[in-house]
Order: sequence, then C-alpha cells, then structure tokens
Amino acid sequence: MLDIVLTLIFSVVMLVFMAFPAMKIVEWIKPKTNYSEKTYNILQVLLTILLSLAIGLFLKFA
Repeated sequence: MLDIVLTLIFSVVMLVFMAFPAMKIVEWIKPKTNYSEKTYNILQVLLTILLSLAIGLFLKFA
C-alpha cells in the first residue's frame, strides 16, 4: 500500500513537468495522422498522465 501511495505522490508532482514533453510528442504525431483536435487534446492528457506515472514508478523503484 505504501508503494502505491508513494508512486502516486511522485506522479502528481511530475504532472506539471511532463506536460511539455507530451505536447512535443503530440505535435510530432500530428503531421503523420489526421485526427480531430479533440482527439489530440485527449491524447495529450493521456500521454501526460502516462509519462508522469512512468517517472513516478522510476523514482520509486530505481
């Protein structure tokens, strides 16, 4: 239980810092596909959350 809580705390802190890399990744994907703007917004939010969770897991277990 403590591992999950610490991972989530690390991830919440990293949400702010992972927004910029997520924006750059979505901008890199944009010319290759023709999704709607709403899809890009959802993709950016999901990518930000996934990147922050990945960094949180790395910080906890590394």
